[in-house]
This record gives sequence, structure tokens and C-alpha cells, in this order.
Amino acid sequence: MKMSEKLAFIGAGSMAESILTGIVNSEFFPKEQIFVTNKSDKDRLAFLKKQYDVQNTEDKQRTVDGADIVVIAVKPYDVEAAVTSIRNYLNANQLLISVVAGVSTDRISQLIGKEVPVVRAMPNTSSAAGQSATAVTRGKFAAEKHLKTALDLFNTIGTATEVAEADMHTVTGISGSGPAYVYYLVEAMESAAVSAGLDHATAHDLITQTIVGAGEMLKTSGLNPSKLRENITSPGGTTQAGIETLAERNFQETVMSCVDSARERSIELGKKL
Repeated sequence: MKMSEKLAFIGAGSMAESILTGIVNSEFFPKEQIFVTNKSDKDRLAFLKKQYDVQNTEDKQRTVDGADIVVIAVKPYDVEAAVTSIRNYLNANQLLISVVAGVSTDRISQLIGKEVPVVRAMPNTSSAAGQSATAVTRGKFAAEKHLKTALDLFNTIGTATEVAEADMHTVTGISGSGPAYVYYLVEAMESAAVSAGLDHATAHDLITQTIVGAGEMLKTSGLNPSKLRENITSPGGTTQAGIETLAERNFQETVMSCVDSARERSIELGKKL
């Protein structure tokens, strides 16, 4: 689906850029109809204009006026100021999409102060490569058509799935923060390879393709991860030796605690705001 309407970004950080990259590459919105603004960083706005040929302005009203979709992409502690700065320019015919971690649709609606449709989404930075796993939930003023618009938008930069708002904290802990966990794993594997004498470039290429291949197997094989792991783990073999070390170091419990910590932090952020 290709749209010709106007898209506005409030916030110009890494998440906004990741989403913007995917949208520009997919041509879901024409670049001349994508507007970006932020709190005060003129250099950042200039960079995005040069890099993606989108429109930038410090004028919040110009950014929001006539926009069919307004994306709030700021840090949680900046959300109140961001929404307050544009709420006078919003109306019920627009859709506001928040990608702010931990902040509920009800809280966003309270900050707006009028019945503007709000959809909350949790994409991840893989959206820049068109591979985001995005969870979407709608607020009390959002209709089915608003949900569909959000799903269509995020499906252009990966996959989009509707979830209950109560599950968004868990989503933040898995798919929202998940790429960072994978990158952390890759860092460790690269360090081990280099320590064993392999040059960094070769290690990076081999590990990257290993991650990509494993992801593709999870997506297409029809097998669950336990079965895929078992298929590689021959008794007494090299993989079993590695898995046993991970088990001895409580790898699964550590990862579960990692996800729980991210989820709890999302809850804390929501309570503070």
C-alpha cells in the first residue's frame, strides 16, 4: 500500500530515524510529505533532511497541520513536553501514534486533552532494515480503521501485530529491546573468535550470517526453537559442549531475568509518567 498523505514526526532520535528509514525505503509516504521536528537540536534536523530528503522545521504547527499521522518518538521523560507542544494543533481527524516506551494510550490522551485517536506501537531499530517486529495497540478513541492504518504503516518496515495494551510492557522487554540482546551476544562471540586467533572481519561475517540464518530457520522451518537446537546438538559433539557451558552458567535464567528487568523498567517508566 502506498500513501500520499502527510506524515509528521515529533522527535528525531534513533527510533524516529529507524522508522523513517524504513518508510522512505518502502515509499509508503513520499519524502516531500514527511515532516520532522524535535525539541531543539537543529543539527539533527539538518542531518535527517540531508540524509533522507525529508522536510524539517522547528515550527510545531507547520509540522502537525494537515498531517494524517503524527508519530511521537521521544524519550519517556520528554513525552509530556512533546505532546503539550502540539496538542493545540491536533484534531479528531488525525491519528497520533506513540512509540514512547512505557507510556499508556490513556496517558497520551490525557496529555492531549481531547478525543484524538491514539495508537501505541513498540517497533524496534530493525525497522531501518525493513525487519522490525512491531506490536500495536489502540486507545479508547481509536477505531478499527485507525488500528488498520497503524498496522499498514508498520507492516511496510517489517511485521506488525496487534496486542492487548497490558502486554506492551512484555513486548518492550522482548522485541523492543531484543535486538540489543542479540548484538550483545554477537559482541561476545566475536571476542571469543578473535581471542582464538580468527581475524575480526572474518568472525563478523560468519557470525552475522549465522544469526541471519538462524532467524530464517525460526521463521520458515515450522519447527520450534527447542527442536532446531536439538537437531544441531549431536551427543558428545562440539555444540553439546557449548550448550552445556551455557547451561552451567544459567544462560536461560539470565536471559529470562534480562527480559523481566526490561519489562519492569517499562512499568516503572509508565508509573512515573
